[in-house]
Amino acid sequence: MAWNKAKIKIQSGELVEAQAPVIISASRSTDIPAFYSDWFINRLKAGYVKWTNPFNGVPLYVSFQNTRLIVFWSKNHKPMLKHLDYLNDKGINYYFQFTLNDYDAEKLEPNVATVQARVETFIKLSEHAGKEKVIWRFDPLVSTDKTGVDELLQKIENIGNQLKNHTNKLVFSFADIKTYKKVRNNLRSSIIPYQEFNERTMNELAAGLQRLNEKWHFELATCAEQINLEKYGVTHNKCIDDDLVIKLFSHDKALMDFLGVKIIPPDILNPNGSVEKKRNNKDKGQRQYCGCIVSKDIGEYNTCPHLCEYCYANASKSVAMANWNLHKQKPDNETIKS
Repeated sequence: MAWNKAKIKIQSGELVEAQAPVIISASRSTDIPAFYSDWFINRLKAGYVKWTNPFNGVPLYVSFQNTRLIVFWSKNHKPMLKHLDYLNDKGINYYFQFTLNDYDAEKLEPNVATVQARVETFIKLSEHAGKEKVIWRFDPLVSTDKTGVDELLQKIENIGNQLKNHTNKLVFSFADIKTYKKVRNNLRSSIIPYQEFNERTMNELAAGLQRLNEKWHFELATCAEQINLEKYGVTHNKCIDDDLVIKLFSHDKALMDFLGVKIIPPDILNPNGSVEKKRNNKDKGQRQYCGCIVSKDIGEYNTCPHLCEYCYANASKSVAMANWNLHKQKPDNETIKS
């Protein structure tokens, strides 16, 4: 799906052509809420952002003039809490993908806040935004010589017991280390004794989650996984999810029109109303088993200071930190990367 184009005036005063997406992803490529939330809100106010294509290095401009939905991804949404009133006042729809893993002991996420601190942030975010807008991700599941299925399930149970009244959904994925050279190199260079998941251990993990979920009643889903775990009550997820968007934001006609959705109100013959989908909005640019609908991601690779050992978005920790330090010197730039 091609985005509409817009003519915008940038900081230099020049008129340029920009993409004008309806759905913004912020972001799969870096942790915007944790490190760049002030920058992002300032760019929203400015009306556009400059973004560089990671595959060909070509810069382009992204206008927010048509934006009706922002999906935020983060391991620590705490810095976003102060900005929610602004988003609400502007009538911008949003929801949150909150990655809350427990790798404190394994030191796989060295610059991420403690598990308990993030649980507290999750609860605050849920209370402010609504639990239906905050999705818990334990992503990815990483197995090591000391952390197998049983240990991972214990970690999930500890967090799940605290979040059971603050979200409706748990999304998880299995670290597919052999497929991603950057991830494999990062783990090896840090001497992390990882173990690949196989069909048996994936099924064991899903069965354990099914048992735990008897007390939580979450919707369980995998992210971009081929394996079918439906017998354990696990579906294939859409993280940028048109079904969730319809459920939460059906009042937004511009957003529904973009999705090709017709909302049929209740009547005598149809007391619950109904929804007609006229378009397949799947994002063809994502991985084969990703169910996400189309969105525009505005993040930049090699800019996340979390420095997680399994990260696919940082090819180099030193480059990521250098970019972060440059950003702090020029926080008002049009782009994350200075």
